[in-house]
Amino acid sequence: MIKNFKWLLLVSLTFAACNSDDNTAAVVDSSDGLPLTSGSANFSKYVALGDSFAAGFSDNALFIAGQEGAYPNVLAQQFALVGGGEFKTPFTNDNIGGLLLGGTVISGPRLYLKDKPIPVTGTPTTEVTAHLSGAFNNLGVPGAKSYHLLAPGYGNPAGVVAGTANPYFARFASSATTTVLADALSQNPTFFSLWIGGNDELGYATSGGDPAVNPLTPTATFNGAYNALVTQLVAGGRKGVVANLPIVTTLPYFHVIAYNQLTQADLTIGGVNLVNTLNAQLYGPIHGALNFLGQGDRIKLLSTTGNNPMIMVDENLQDLSASLKAVLMGGGLDATTATVLGQIFGKARQTVPTDLICLSASARLGKAPSVAIDGIASPSPSLAQLGITFPLPDRYVLLPSEVAEIEAATTAYNLIIKTAADANNLAIVDAKTIMEQLGKPGGIVMDNFTMTSTFVTGGTFSLDGVHPSPRGYALIANKFIEAINLKYGSNIKGVNLGNYRILFPAILP
Repeated sequence: MIKNFKWLLLVSLTFAACNSDDNTAAVVDSSDGLPLTSGSANFSKYVALGDSFAAGFSDNALFIAGQEGAYPNVLAQQFALVGGGEFKTPFTNDNIGGLLLGGTVISGPRLYLKDKPIPVTGTPTTEVTAHLSGAFNNLGVPGAKSYHLLAPGYGNPAGVVAGTANPYFARFASSATTTVLADALSQNPTFFSLWIGGNDELGYATSGGDPAVNPLTPTATFNGAYNALVTQLVAGGRKGVVANLPIVTTLPYFHVIAYNQLTQADLTIGGVNLVNTLNAQLYGPIHGALNFLGQGDRIKLLSTTGNNPMIMVDENLQDLSASLKAVLMGGGLDATTATVLGQIFGKARQTVPTDLICLSASARLGKAPSVAIDGIASPSPSLAQLGITFPLPDRYVLLPSEVAEIEAATTAYNLIIKTAADANNLAIVDAKTIMEQLGKPGGIVMDNFTMTSTFVTGGTFSLDGVHPSPRGYALIANKFIEAINLKYGSNIKGVNLGNYRILFPAILP
């Protein structure tokens, strides 16, 4: 009933694809014009613990060029100027991105920008079971939550299929029973960075607040895990830097798809606009029945001139399935049709401005609902266009109540992080405030570049709407350096953002 969903956000963006080469250089001068110093910190053995941000994940994948620009790698280059030692990263095999498990693709290639973000050509070559030997300083593990860094067996290849282990950590864990923290401490580090907790809230958020898909980490669990990590990392007086968490619902991922995303063109096939047909055969009867039940605002008629909202499931609504069936039958519909409509629209409504639509919905709008992909199927083949004739399931939309829940959890996590940092005299990066600044029109100005959180054109985030671009990672590294200088009296200057890309091109060496 609907043509392929169109992206409505791209103007001429070729300027952003590659405005610098891959060569980046460490800045050799200091922040204050005095000789470089490490202050009271010792960077000779630096280890980085964290999640996908620490790993250098970008454009929905992990790949060599992204890993090279990860903020811990940028930090290590600068630390080398003041006594820092070698910094080893568990590099993937290619710049395609993605993973294989026993030869089967379990994670697809990275994205690049054509007329819209699409996967690069090629098949991943990074095999999870091809284990890397040796110790690695960059212990960033995509997908890791706070408590995963303490979990024995999190790097066991045998547990990847069952979901008890992480495929990225399985590639380089020192043993099948080790923990991320143990592998860090075994290197006797002199300095550490810890930025963890994003996935404790992000997985829940990107799943539309559906706990059946990915639950929010309880505050007590986060508290126990985070303090256990910090306690062991600072043992013996070890110094380090930690970062708090942004409110993840401010990420571009939640601000690309508008609540009224359906255009007249989207609802036109073969030159025929179907709005009137939809109103007559579906929206009109449903609105009339809901109006009879005093709930007419849930679903209104589609506009014949402007953009239109989508249909979605709202778990907070009263289930009117039985009442809808009865009213529709009273209006002359047969029992079978009335039953199906009641099932589909019993807890449905149209999207409103306060709803946050996940970027993942962009690939599903207008498509037939699938149990494997969407967690639900339609009982009627004629009512099988997601967002149009069948409600978007919970996993694609964050309700205001779920946004508030995420914000409350993040506030609690950040208090735990600050308390731990203060108690152990650690440097702390205020990532929450940084993200808030990126969300303002003026953004953050650094090296004559204005960085914002705007999708694609803001320069800070990659095409997955969650992870930074190369320039975004450089900005993060500089913010870490600012915090380290402030706490430990070092005077590292940081890197020039102009040496880092905004977006990766389709082809990389």
